[in-house]
Amino acid sequence: MRFHFGESMTPIENYIPLAKAAEAAGYAGMTVPDSLIYPQSSSTKYSYTDDGGREFLENKPFLESFIHVTAMLGATEKLEVTTNVVKLPVRPPLYVAKIVASIEALYDNRFNFGVGLSVWPEDYQVMGVPWEGRGKRFDECIDIVRGLTNGGYFEYHGEFFDLPPVKINPVPSKPVPILIGGHSDAALKRAARNNGWMYAGGGLDAMLPMLDKLAAYRAELGRDHPSYRIFASAFGDMDVDMVRRHEDAGVTDIVVAFRNLYAVEEDSQPLKDKIADLSRFADNVIARY
Repeated sequence: MRFHFGESMTPIENYIPLAKAAEAAGYAGMTVPDSLIYPQSSSTKYSYTDDGGREFLENKPFLESFIHVTAMLGATEKLEVTTNVVKLPVRPPLYVAKIVASIEALYDNRFNFGVGLSVWPEDYQVMGVPWEGRGKRFDECIDIVRGLTNGGYFEYHGEFFDLPPVKINPVPSKPVPILIGGHSDAALKRAARNNGWMYAGGGLDAMLPMLDKLAAYRAELGRDHPSYRIFASAFGDMDVDMVRRHEDAGVTDIVVAFRNLYAVEEDSQPLKDKIADLSRFADNVIARY
C-alpha cells in the first residue's frame, strides 16, 4: 500500500514544507487539486457534498495544477505527486501533453496524471469548449496525451481533434500513468481502459460496489496489469486493520486527509499542527503496516 497526504485548499505557503515533511515521514506522495474559476452564480450542484453546495470553494486558493505539481516535485527527491484531478476536456490536449511530458522528464517520472470531467458547465463556457459531447472529447484528449507522450510521430483523426503526424521532445522514459476520477459507470469504464481509478469521498463500504463494477469492466477488456492503481480517500483516524481491508478490496493507494476539506471556512490550522498530524499517522499506521 502507498500512502499519500491529501491536503488541499490550504494557504499556498504551506505546500512546500508539507511536501518535504510528508517525504521525510515516509509518505509515497501527495495529491494536488484542480480548479479553474469560481462562478459568481450557478444553478448546478457539486457532486461530492451532501447538499450539492460548493460554497466551500469560494475564496479558497487554487494554484494552477501543473505549476503546483512542478513546485512540489522540485522541492522533493522521491515524493510522487498526483493530480486529483485535472479537468482535462476543457484544456488543449496537445499543450497538456507537452506540459505532462516536460514534468515527467524533469522529475524522473514522479508525476501521476489524474484526470476527470469537470462537473461545472461554467468551466466549459469560459474556456470556449462545448458542454455537449464532453465524454467523447475527454476520451480523445486522453488518446492524444498518451500518444504524444509515448514518443515518436503521432497523428490523430477524431470527432473533435485532428492532428497531422507530429512529435514532442522530451518525452518520459516510462509511459505516463493516466488515472481516472469519477464515480459514474462511464467513469469506471474509462478507468478500466486506462492506468487506474481515483475514488473521492465516502468510506470503503460505499466504494465496494464501484470496485466490483470496475473489476468487471477490466475483465471484459482483459486488463489485469499488476501496475494498475486504485486510489481511495481516508481520514487520519484510519488504523492498520482498515488499511488491510482496503488492500483486500484491491486498493493500492490511500490518500489521507486530517481535516474536513469541504468546510466552508478558510483553513486556519497552523503548519506545525499539520506536520504533527501527518507525522503521527506515519508513526501509528505507515510504520506499522
